[in-house]
Amino acid sequence: MNKAKSYVAEKVAEMRKPEASIKDFDINSVTREGVEYEAKIAVTNPYSHSIPICEINFDLKSDGSEIARGKIPDPGSLTGNDTTILQVPVKVPHNILISLVKDIYRDWDIDYELNVQLIIDLPVFGDITIPVSQKGEIKLPSFRDFF
Repeated sequence: MNKAKSYVAEKVAEMRKPEASIKDFDINSVTREGVEYEAKIAVTNPYSHSIPICEINFDLKSDGSEIARGKIPDPGSLTGNDTTILQVPVKVPHNILISLVKDIYRDWDIDYELNVQLIIDLPVFGDITIPVSQKGEIKLPSFRDFF
């Protein structure tokens, strides 16, 4: 029995899985309610058939504090034998940005950590989570972005 479990675990670990990376994270729009950023996630599907994405979960942190969190249910599917670009909107209210004044004052940007979990449905294996994260800096909108 242990041999069978070990064999199956080994095969699952060796199987090809979709891979993801964050290609871009930047300002998408500025509104009265806040700033909407957009993450572009590139996901490569090694299989010839499309794979449904169950949901996308994300959180955005700055200076160790969570400033945005969200979930996108049923965002579509990954195209077979191709790279699919997923656009993930991240909305940050102005009042949260104001709480980051110390970091903003230094260099007019926000040091961030973006964590994204793609939950996909692989036939036979079930739901698999693909985590991807990125750290960096985002420049804040200037007055010209409002007009």
